[in-house]
Amino acid sequence: MQIILLEKVANLGNLGEVVKVKDGYARNFLIPSGAARRATEAAVKEFETRRADLEKAAAAKLSTAQAEGEKLAGKSISVTQKAGVDGRLFGSVTNHDIADALGKVGFAVSKAQVRMPTGPLKTVGEHAVTVALHTDVVVDVNVTVVGDTD
Repeated sequence: MQIILLEKVANLGNLGEVVKVKDGYARNFLIPSGAARRATEAAVKEFETRRADLEKAAAAKLSTAQAEGEKLAGKSISVTQKAGVDGRLFGSVTNHDIADALGKVGFAVSKAQVRMPTGPLKTVGEHAVTVALHTDVVVDVNVTVVGDTD
């Protein structure tokens, strides 16, 4: 299916590009989330008239993400989890737990924005985690997992 992108989509394209994607990806994800629209002639003409507004909105979104990223870069947060005497956790620290901890510190981050390349944290100690505030703004956060032996 041919679609026109209404915002930058990672690994797909930038604002205004007409790309071909699988039907299910377009119908089930891109179009309902507002990231794309079917590339009919009428839609392309309408996009060209709205292009300046969409670019302005995308630039504003990027600038707010960069400002938030500068505040968040290098932050350290602490998460307490039940652990055994050998330092392994009973369970794990997930992206949801990290997003909640960042929310308590004052950063509104969704769990989908927290990237954990090695999966959930299962040991006590310091771990590096990345937070993608925007497709172009990715910052590192230090997560200290503290074991609770009670």
